[in-house]
Amino acid sequence: MLVTKLGLDGHDRGALVICRALRGSGMEVIYSGLFCTPQQVAKTAIEEDVDVIAMSLPNGAHLTLFPKVSRLLEEQNVQDILLVGGVVIPESDKNELEKAGITGNFGPGTSLDKIIEHIVKNVK
Repeated sequence: MLVTKLGLDGHDRGALVICRALRGSGMEVIYSGLFCTPQQVAKTAIEEDVDVIAMSLPNGAHLTLFPKVSRLLEEQNVQDILLVGGVVIPESDKNELEKAGITGNFGPGTSLDKIIEHIVKNVK
């Protein structure tokens, strides 16, 4: 699993908490660090042969950057990676993200168990 902070987001406390919880549940987790581009995320996911990409971006660009990761993977004919979004995502944006293949779209306060359950249930 790849956990990533896209764009100009310099806040990673939530991502680190997610990494720890996922590792604690038995998952192998790679953390990309801060300030990743969609190109870097797609490249890393392909090179590391991950099953899941968990993306976070609280600056409001989730409708641009999350789908871009999805498109870059499709361009490389990669269709078996589960894409999961998480951050402050308005309800009105969730349908658009789902249409772009980004699942979950968890907000602040979502239990770690719920996130882990979603990943386990939906990983391809």
